[in-house]
Amino acid sequence: MMDALKITNLVKKYGNKKTAVDDISFEIKKGEFFGFLGPNGAGKSTTIHCITGISKITSGTIEVFGLDVEKEYKEARKLIGLAPQEFNIDIFSTTQKILDHVAGFYGIRKAEREKRIKELLGEFEIEEYKDMKFRELSGGIKRRVMLARAMVHDPEFIILDEPTAGVDVELRHELWGILKKLNESGKTILLTSHYLEEVELLCERIAFIKNGKIVSLGSKEEFTKDGKTLEQKYLEIVKK
Repeated sequence: MMDALKITNLVKKYGNKKTAVDDISFEIKKGEFFGFLGPNGAGKSTTIHCITGISKITSGTIEVFGLDVEKEYKEARKLIGLAPQEFNIDIFSTTQKILDHVAGFYGIRKAEREKRIKELLGEFEIEEYKDMKFRELSGGIKRRVMLARAMVHDPEFIILDEPTAGVDVELRHELWGILKKLNESGKTILLTSHYLEEVELLCERIAFIKNGKIVSLGSKEEFTKDGKTLEQKYLEIVKK
């Protein structure tokens, strides 16, 4: 089976000083729900920025479904949906306009765009908020809009950076249900989260990154086989 993501010897340096990502390699299989964990500043966001073209790779390669993210940027980027932790969005735009703008960016024609937006509004249960400005939405609904925006071009590989940050318990569980359905439909998902119960519930395999290096990688079962929770194992690994 083809890898959805293949990272080989990735290095990312900022100037001549900081090495944010230090020679990491790992793969994510098509259809996998993969957890990417580590403390703040470990290199998670930098890795994501390299995958999506936000940051330039210092050395190494990244492939998405066999496409080099630098040499074949446009083709690779169409396969990726990104829901970042930050609300990098026009807060004065309405939900519908936000989705329409991104769909237009990906070259989706008007008739198809309208159909796709209607589907997403229903799928993420945000139909009633379509004419509300983003800044007027609750935290949970904002997260749903961010997910819908990431899905507007129907990508095969979805990157979720803290998708439930600041969301209350009830809405978090609802978002988990949405993410499970996306994965069951065949979408490959890379998840970063500080909610370890979330990762333990959703992910099949997990990589731990610390100080820019992958320090452990394995299945959820491998990390929890001794009766410890994923959170306990995480604390063991990052404190070494």
